[in-house]
Amino acid sequence: MDRDRWPADDPLDQGIDPSFVGEPMEEEDDEYVESTFSRYVLPIGLFALTIFTTLWAGAYQDQPNLFHPLRGAWEFLVERPEDLVKGIPFAATLLLILGTHELAHFLCSRWHRVPASLPLFIPGLPVLVGTFGAIIRVRGQIVERKALFDIGISGPLAGFAVALVALAAGLSWSQVEIGVSPTSPFLVGRSLLIDWGVSWVFGELPRGASINLHPVAEAAWFGLFVTCLNLIPIGQLDGGHVAYALWGKSQRTIALGVIPILLVLGYFGWQGWWLWALLSSLLGVGHPPIPSPRSPLGPVRIWLGWITVVLFVLIFPPFPIVTR
Repeated sequence: MDRDRWPADDPLDQGIDPSFVGEPMEEEDDEYVESTFSRYVLPIGLFALTIFTTLWAGAYQDQPNLFHPLRGAWEFLVERPEDLVKGIPFAATLLLILGTHELAHFLCSRWHRVPASLPLFIPGLPVLVGTFGAIIRVRGQIVERKALFDIGISGPLAGFAVALVALAAGLSWSQVEIGVSPTSPFLVGRSLLIDWGVSWVFGELPRGASINLHPVAEAAWFGLFVTCLNLIPIGQLDGGHVAYALWGKSQRTIALGVIPILLVLGYFGWQGWWLWALLSSLLGVGHPPIPSPRSPLGPVRIWLGWITVVLFVLIFPPFPIVTR
């Protein structure tokens, strides 16, 4: 495929499909032949398994102290399988947020003629939230800054929109309690957006009060946290894509400044920041170069990029999880 033949102007400005000039879609698909298992069976199977694990987590999360701390989730499943339906609000909300995030990446990849897999959900432990998130596998090279920017930013913004609605609804169904529930295995941290949402729904809380989050609000919180993690401007995270599209090679300098901040936050609070900094670094601190790094983004995309930076600040929880 001749990747040097690109239209001189932005296809989005012309109102046409942004594709390789003169290249029919069938020729592109022939280069990336997937088996039926890889294309359909694996994504559907992982999604079905993740539905089960998130249902399990949603039903179990409010009563882990009723059972053995290590075998508790299994004992809950064996002794009270009928209670799995209680996990529906949590599981449905969380999967909707994650699915919207990854589906936006997928559709944007297709729009820019970049071959990508269907969303692949990753089942997780029921003692946490039942999933480790979801990914798509991009099988083709991203050539232009505009494509890199659009694909990178589409998932976080789409997932955030769903999470914001879920947060508003979930907080309205949550309850204020004096003290902290003794059955809570951990406390979730606060961000500027969460604080604003709490103030909007509940007003000023009395001294010593806490909020017993509705399962929909818990799923929304985790969805916002996942969005925040993805927006960290390191390597090939969504934030790395956006930062490289906006600032080019300066993205690596930004990433090198972010990693020490995560390490410090891990020292004073949630040690998970250490693991996240390590994993992100192993995958590469700097974003790999693209063939057309100097193609213009245009003012709309630049403003959208800065809005996303502000969004990252608003949803970033310095101490996201406090275990008891």
